[in-house]
Amino acid sequence: MEQNCVFQDMDGADPACHHLLGERGGVLLAYARLVPAGLKFAEASIGRVVSDPSTRGTGMGHALMREAVRQLHALWGEQPIRIGAQAHLQGFYRQHGFETEGPPYDEDGIPHVEMLRR
Repeated sequence: MEQNCVFQDMDGADPACHHLLGERGGVLLAYARLVPAGLKFAEASIGRVVSDPSTRGTGMGHALMREAVRQLHALWGEQPIRIGAQAHLQGFYRQHGFETEGPPYDEDGIPHVEMLRR
């Protein structure tokens, strides 16, 4: 709802993915989906990265990304990771080793770019 994309986003990929939840006191504060190679991209990917607005600026997003990369490599081995990032968050993802690849594209009215962590 925060991004004005109010619709059910079911792509059928969830059963093949791993889901990383960041909770405190039973309250969900952060989430990321770990996607095996070949399902969304040729490479493994991390998607649907989200943090509760109350946690922004606390480092929770960085902790989530570090753990997402660690878990993905633990599950499927050291390998490149591709993401479809909101364009305005490129600086955030660069801090985690991702590099922009290709031109911007529109997804649900939000500018995105593909990024790769080699």
